[in-house]
Amino acid sequence: MRRVARILGVLLAVVIAAIAGLAVAARFSDGPIAIFAGGPFTSGERVSGPEPDWSFVRDVREVEFQLLDPPRSRVTWILDHAGKAYIPSGYMTSWWGRLWKRWPHEAAQDPRVLLRIDGKLYERRLVRIESGPAVQPLLDELGRKYAGGREVPREAVTSGELWLFELAPR
Repeated sequence: MRRVARILGVLLAVVIAAIAGLAVAARFSDGPIAIFAGGPFTSGERVSGPEPDWSFVRDVREVEFQLLDPPRSRVTWILDHAGKAYIPSGYMTSWWGRLWKRWPHEAAQDPRVLLRIDGKLYERRLVRIESGPAVQPLLDELGRKYAGGREVPREAVTSGELWLFELAPR
């Protein structure tokens, strides 16, 4: 029994060390690695010109974005509505969200971001949407795209559990 416990302990230590190593390595990489925040983008073609019609992200499941301060990147979901792009951030009032989700609070201090989609970089600014006519269509799109068609209640936004950000031009 002791031998099994020792083996399990060693395996657990190896798994924890691997996860910690991956989290540290991600901070020095060109973008995030899975759920681990990455370093600043070092690759990608900057897009300039007229404002794009963001409906092209309708069926894009995940994108990468980087805050400029602090310069960290992450993977996130993306929504579109009326030709604009949005990023949702859930679990904001849960213990898990308070532990894991620092970026929305950091974005409140400096809303400048780079969005990377298919190797293209878009300079944007995160603007939190707490009310207004865009909220319900965004909740409907969130339900369609990520919740298997289930309804996302408006109370998720009004309670602060779900934050919605428009990816506005800078």
